[in-house]
Amino acid sequence: MSLVIVIIILALIFDYINGFHDAANSIATIVSTKVLTPFQAVLWAAIFNFAAYWIFKDHAVANSISKTVHKEFITLPVILSGLIAAIFWNLLTWWYGIPSSSSHTLIGGFAGAAITHALIQHKGDLSWGDIVESQTIIQTLFFIILAPLIGMIISAFIAIVTIMRNLWIRFAIISLATFLTALLFDRFETNKMLENTQKFYKIDKYKKEIAENPNDSIAQQKLLKAESVYAQVKPLVEDYDRLGGKAIAKTVYENGWLKEIEASRLKDEVRNANDYLILEAEAIADPQKQNAYKEAKEKTEKYKAPLKQYLAKEIGLDSLMFSLNTIYPIHEKNIHKVKTKIESFDIESAFAKNINKASNNDIVLGIIISSIFFCLVYLYTERIKTPTSYRVAKMFKGLQLFSSAAFSLGHGGNDAQKVMGIIGAALIANGTIQDFGQLPNWVPIACYLAIGLGTLSGGWKIVKTMGTKITKVTPLEGVAAETAGAFTLFFTGQMGIPVSTTHTITGSIIGVGATKRLSAVRWGVTTNLLWAWILTIPVSGLLAALAYWVCSLFI
Repeated sequence: MSLVIVIIILALIFDYINGFHDAANSIATIVSTKVLTPFQAVLWAAIFNFAAYWIFKDHAVANSISKTVHKEFITLPVILSGLIAAIFWNLLTWWYGIPSSSSHTLIGGFAGAAITHALIQHKGDLSWGDIVESQTIIQTLFFIILAPLIGMIISAFIAIVTIMRNLWIRFAIISLATFLTALLFDRFETNKMLENTQKFYKIDKYKKEIAENPNDSIAQQKLLKAESVYAQVKPLVEDYDRLGGKAIAKTVYENGWLKEIEASRLKDEVRNANDYLILEAEAIADPQKQNAYKEAKEKTEKYKAPLKQYLAKEIGLDSLMFSLNTIYPIHEKNIHKVKTKIESFDIESAFAKNINKASNNDIVLGIIISSIFFCLVYLYTERIKTPTSYRVAKMFKGLQLFSSAAFSLGHGGNDAQKVMGIIGAALIANGTIQDFGQLPNWVPIACYLAIGLGTLSGGWKIVKTMGTKITKVTPLEGVAAETAGAFTLFFTGQMGIPVSTTHTITGSIIGVGATKRLSAVRWGVTTNLLWAWILTIPVSGLLAALAYWVCSLFI
């Protein structure tokens, strides 16, 4: 447990460092355009970094980070080594004023330590795809290029639309872009809800078991049942905007579509409350404990029979506890915890929560309100008032407060989640939780608070690079760059892809610079940044490998 506490503290320290390392991303343009002083800017950014806690509910990015490495290779020393490497690289690049990616150094460190651990443990008899989740790594590498490119294209588009002389054509383009964005995010929402529903019915688990053992007839039968029920539930989930999660869950429960999995999910709750996950974690780290784990796994599967009787109200709690204890003993210290789990179990509420957490209605509503707000400001400044150069400049300075707040929300929501993923992986490795869906509430609160405090500390060396060295940014261009960066972060966050806020805002700044003329961008500086981006993951991986070797001498 002491090692878990050390990892959590280091993870929050990394989150704090990430805040002041990446503070420049949130405030560079608003400081360089003199809309706010540096202190005012970091305070503004920190507030919205923390406010992201109430906006991002699904934590898809954190889930992706926690699954970067396959479960059997996630150990506490691996996580510790990855964090040490990530902190070292972040401090080094901050010292030299290089806006590298905190996200990528964390992923590189985590993967590098895990690969080293696996190669030592298995004497090199594994491919990298056996150790890390190749899809997550490939997506991350792909978005090293794609995230800044998306930011670049969107910022150039916003800048061009903003300077259009015909106000009504500008409004029409903004309305069309907002409508298409709302449709896109609605599709993300539906896909995520369906994915969560499949996981709730353990369809992904059964498919994995069949992939590992194609002759597993029990898993095949369970998969057929789960897919049959899912096919009936799917139309309800797709009608979420009309029905809502609570009504969907009620209908699903009343139709008996949760009956098959009710005892199975309660079984998981009971055995996890009886230190089953801790035993599983110990078996991964210590092969000598694997027999005890296998015995616990086989015997606790039989919990389902008495649990079904309890759920059907055929037996009471005392009789249930006696039956469970006969099958596989409940440790005395866990009796109260197991009883609490049983008495508070409500599968209907759990299903509703599972659906609701994928809702992005707050984000879509924010995008629509922002578009209306921008249009009203344009209308007031250019039609109701006489559009002087002073008034237009003042308008864009005001709008930059709004756009920088949106980008800070995206920064907080994207980057704080990465540390949540690492803490989640540590809690899973320690056996505290079974999967990321059981992450305690204090984890996101602590992560968002840490990144907010880090941003409050500022990162002035990187501000200079981001705010002045790439290209000279005006308030209009600052609005375009920050809005584009915010959209990119919201977009990738919905997809659960861990991207770099550094790369995103850099691409956005390049995009607005290129709308003036290509020579307005200092391409030499940009090339140097690109090298830092390319090197971050492999260098972090090598540092983590070295850190793991050192840690293995003491742990």
